[in-house]
Amino acid sequence: MGAAQSTSRPNGSGYDADAIQTLEGLDAVRKRPGMYIGGTGGPGLMHLVWELVDNAVDEAAAGFARKIEITLHRDHSVEVADDGRGIPIDRHAKRKISALEVVLTELHAGGKFGGGAYGASGGLHGVGASVVNALSTKLVAQVDRDGHTHELSFKERVAGHFSGSAFKVGHDLVRVKRLSKNKTGTRIRFWPDREIFDEGAHVDAEEIRERIVQSCFLVPGVKVVLVDKRPGGAEPFEFVSRGGLADLVDHLSVGDNACEIITLSGISEFTERVPVNGKMSDVDRECTVEVALRWVKGYDPRVESFVNTIPTSHGGTHSAGFDRALTRAVNDVLLKDTRKLAKLARENKHRATKDDVQEGLVAALKVVFPEPQFRGQTKQELGTPAVEKIVYEVVKGGLTDWFGGGGPKTHINAVRDKLTNAVINRVTSKQMLETRRKAASMGSTGMPDKLADCRTHGPDSELIIVEGDSAAGPAKAGRNSANTAILPLRGKVVNAGKATLKQVLDNAEAQALFTAIGAGSGNDFDIDAARYGRIVILCDADVDGSHIRCLLLTLIHKYMCPLLTEGRVFAAQPPLYSLRVGDTVHRAFTDEERDEITASLAQGGRKVENLRWNRFKGLGEMNVEELAECALDPETRVLKRLTMEDGKAAADAANLFEILMGADVTQRRDYLIANSALLDPAALDV
Repeated sequence: MGAAQSTSRPNGSGYDADAIQTLEGLDAVRKRPGMYIGGTGGPGLMHLVWELVDNAVDEAAAGFARKIEITLHRDHSVEVADDGRGIPIDRHAKRKISALEVVLTELHAGGKFGGGAYGASGGLHGVGASVVNALSTKLVAQVDRDGHTHELSFKERVAGHFSGSAFKVGHDLVRVKRLSKNKTGTRIRFWPDREIFDEGAHVDAEEIRERIVQSCFLVPGVKVVLVDKRPGGAEPFEFVSRGGLADLVDHLSVGDNACEIITLSGISEFTERVPVNGKMSDVDRECTVEVALRWVKGYDPRVESFVNTIPTSHGGTHSAGFDRALTRAVNDVLLKDTRKLAKLARENKHRATKDDVQEGLVAALKVVFPEPQFRGQTKQELGTPAVEKIVYEVVKGGLTDWFGGGGPKTHINAVRDKLTNAVINRVTSKQMLETRRKAASMGSTGMPDKLADCRTHGPDSELIIVEGDSAAGPAKAGRNSANTAILPLRGKVVNAGKATLKQVLDNAEAQALFTAIGAGSGNDFDIDAARYGRIVILCDADVDGSHIRCLLLTLIHKYMCPLLTEGRVFAAQPPLYSLRVGDTVHRAFTDEERDEITASLAQGGRKVENLRWNRFKGLGEMNVEELAECALDPETRVLKRLTMEDGKAAADAANLFEILMGADVTQRRDYLIANSALLDPAALDV
């Protein structure tokens, strides 16, 4: 007989029915703890505490418990006790073990299904206590009922009893003490499995303290006690509240208050389709909404939301309804036709956002209804869809009444002023941010289309700014394209001496100049990043040219000042007149200079009437050779270096040009009357 042949699989994966594993009972929790408690770090460990605390708070909310005590023991175990009804200890009809053991060992088992034991509780999933057991090395549960204290313990999730250090496996409960038949309650103490949780995970007493204070506000009249027996633990803490959510808002308010506490409430019904006895059926639910809120004079919002007795740190459908209603009521009622927002209304920027209306808001929102649906077992976010509309209607209606005159007038006005300023500040801040971003991007984006750039940049290159396209043509043709760039101005340069930063950056000509130079603007201007070693302003030798030169110099002085301080800005000096005599070209920059040259040539025997001077009306009238010789060629042109003093004088001159040449007739008239010594004001009909 030969050796037995092995059966081979074509795909070699071994993936068949035998490979499918199922996780049953508490093994599923240990295999995937993140699905049940959110993770194995500190928050996950704290979630075990919350599961037991929430069960105790549910007993108090149902009216059966008046005191809850949390004890942090020296051995790092945690104990949660309440004086409620006590978990049932009788035998479960189907499981043939005690109901207490069922609750502590089976997922989705508890008194919160079907509405029998609890009308509205913290959660639907029913995995709380069993998850705690699943992630503990040891758990001891004691129940006070029927005149005795009944005890059931677990070691590594196996039921039994401890006798000293010995552990005996078994399902029966042990009576450890006789009690009054009227005394009831539950105590569960657990030792977290440190192999499951991260090394740095620990139970935070201060976090527990904050949570139990919240619980007291949710369930007025219940006393909660925290005892920390660990080394260095704080003094025992106890707290009780009588005023509910209004007390919570008052407790959370920091600094001066802008208004009174506004309380809103309402009850509504919704229909939910859920499985009942294995079939999908419509079930009617009643949802109660309670809200307390106020604005303080600070800016940070604090909004706490709850479902039944569970804090929902991630919000959910109830929070979404609250946010929508608050924003809508503020916009439709409180800020409607507010005069301070009239300017923004013309730009359709006057409506408040969620962040605006919640600036300085302190609020607490609570909804109570049976079997809430949470997104995830950690119960941090409500998922029941119908609750959003219910909360929206209660909050919108209540705030509309308060804003419309139901609240004290001084309080309403204070909130209106606060939220109006929030809208204005947001819009202004956004505009400033956009302006700064725009300024920072100047020079990093593509070059202006109208820029005729040079091939080489650096200290030996120059940017020549010319007035209009007519001058740009000859300038481009006559330049040295290796190191000379031409930027024509096609529109009016903004008066940087009077304009805001936003107005400057919105000006096309200013944008083009910033971008071409490539060094930014204002405080962000970096001269080392400038693409050109020299900036040359080339304008007509007339009043309009002088005006443009003043505006450009003012812009450079205010937003690119280092160019002036380092002497890198020049003004080209094109002539007013030219005269060719034989092969010699004479140029005059003033009428006086023209007359002097004419007189000098006449002394050589030439007739004055034969000396025909050419008067340039603009750079565009020069041919390529003429413009190159008088403004582009370093060997023949005349440049004037501009200084900081020139920049300051240019700003004054630009303002004067604006008065004398602008559209404001009244301003020009007043200036002429005040400054003309030759004018008799009495002769004017003003």
